[in-house]
Order: sequence, then structure tokens, then C-alpha cells
Amino acid sequence: MTTESELKPVLVFDSGIGGLTVLREVRVLMPERRFVYIADDAAFPYGSWEEEALKARILSLFDELLQTHRPEVCVIACNTAFTLAGAALREKFPQMTFVGTVPAIKPAAERTRSGLVSVLATPGTVKRAYTRDLIQSFASQCHVRLVGSENLARMAESYIRGEALSDESVRDEILPCFVEKDGSKTDIVVLACTHYPFMANLFRRLAPWPVDWLDPAEAIARQARRLVPAADDTDHPDAPDVALFTSGAPDFPTRRLMQGFGLSIR
Repeated sequence: MTTESELKPVLVFDSGIGGLTVLREVRVLMPERRFVYIADDAAFPYGSWEEEALKARILSLFDELLQTHRPEVCVIACNTAFTLAGAALREKFPQMTFVGTVPAIKPAAERTRSGLVSVLATPGTVKRAYTRDLIQSFASQCHVRLVGSENLARMAESYIRGEALSDESVRDEILPCFVEKDGSKTDIVVLACTHYPFMANLFRRLAPWPVDWLDPAEAIARQARRLVPAADDTDHPDAPDVALFTSGAPDFPTRRLMQGFGLSIR
């Protein structure tokens, strides 16, 4: 029988609190594991960073995170972070398993009926060669529109914390995703930022027509489960799941949100 002390934690990393959408799904499939959630809120939002500076920051953070927490696996719950630094993380830390988050372009291409797919992302994810390679590899027969929003990640953070957003401001961000071409319409929008699924119901209400809002969180969780040794005979450890913020000082609404997710802030 596996004892609690033998089970290493699962580390979930995001630029802010959007990675909670992934944590929620991974927890369901790994009830025996303890989780450490890292929010690099001191650098949020990632989409506006210069690439090399952001990559260097992420690699430096993981130098410390891996030594401190010694996780079983690291889930990079941020499209911008993984499409930029995923290969470098695996190269620098070959002993660690990294589960990445990338735009769900392949499943979108498989599901679309109209052939019109949009990818709602941050500017950083949109401009990444990784994203364009995914389109070339898996969606070359589709018309894929890349929509890089400068504002939506910040808006999502506000929305998650309970702040009010105007319908008009949200609608302005999502409208570029909706394309009509040769009598067909966009039928799938890939949510290529882990913050966005928290706003999915709002998106559905404000959309000009119904589409499938594709959230990759469940697929990420399944991949993490495949890569982590099962310990079905072990209960969740007594030690609480924790959340750490690189700013060291999350505001009260954020602290309350973490508590609602059963996370103890350290």
C-alpha cells in the first residue's frame, strides 16, 4: 500500500488565477494527491511580455519551485507560458514531467462542421510559432481565425473575483471570433487561455449565434492522470492543498476565491 508520505504533490502553474479551471479537473481525477497551485501574479498578464524576458523568468521560477516542492508532475495551466517555454522547461529539467496547455486546435478541427474555427487567446499565444504549427499540422483544411485579446485575461480575473463587467465590453472582445464565409458560420471557438472558461456562460449569452466553446481543461487533466502513478488505495493527505502567489500579497477577493477552492494561501 502507498502511504501518504510517499506521494509527491502535483504542481499547477499559471500566470494568475485562470489555472483554477485546470486544477478543478485534475483534482477530480487525482483525489489521492496533494496540490500546490502557483500563481505568477507579480508578472500578470503574460501576453504583454517580451518573449525572451518571459522565458527567462519562467525558467528561473521553476529552478526554485522544483527544489522547494519536489512535485511528481508539473501542469503548466497557461497557454502563453507553455507555448513559449515548454520545450525549454523540458530541456532544463529532464527529470521532471511537464504537462502542457496548448490551444485545442486539433479537437476543434475534428469537431467542426462548418470548417470555420476561431481561437480566442492572448496576444502572446496568437503570435507564437507553436500555435501556427498546430494549425498547419491539424487544421490545414479549416479556416482558422486567431483572435488575440489584449484585455480579456484581465477582465476574466476581475470577473472571477466577482467584479462586474459590462456586456458591451465583453462582447467587443469576442465578436472578432464570429466569421461568416460562403454561407457558413464559425461553429467552434477554442478557449486558448485558461482564464476564459470561467466566462463561458457569459460568452454564450453574448454570442451572436451559438457555438461550441472548447475548453481543454478536461483533456489536460486526463493527460496528467495518465502520467502520474496511480495510488487508488490512498486517501487525500491531511495536509491542505496550497496556493502561492509570486506577489506575496493577493487581494481579499482573490484570497476568498482560493478558500472557496479549498486552497490554503502560503
